[in-house]
Amino acid sequence: MALNYNLSKVYALSDNDPEFVNQVVTLFVTEVPLDLIQIKLGIKTKDHKLAYSYAHKIKPTLDLLGMNVAFSEILEVEAWTKREGKRKEINDTFDSIESQIEKAVKEIKKDFDL
Repeated sequence: MALNYNLSKVYALSDNDPEFVNQVVTLFVTEVPLDLIQIKLGIKTKDHKLAYSYAHKIKPTLDLLGMNVAFSEILEVEAWTKREGKRKEINDTFDSIESQIEKAVKEIKKDFDL
């Protein structure tokens, strides 16, 4: 049972097509963790453009997978990059996003036998 993600939007978008759903979750578990590494690097090196581009890339996926807290926090990361904020103010937010994504990836891998 999905605790860290919700596929209702994915099912609605796909007319309950299990193949489409499988593609979406497979892309999530393979792409988003790599994108997170780039966001973390952008935050660490104060490369605001790098952090923004990858935060912007994963934002729709977090919304699609019903990860509402992570979605609102990724918006905070985008806002931080635009105002070129200090690193320490965004670290806790990023850690929260990273934790939520790690839990969702683990759960999806188990639920979908990936």
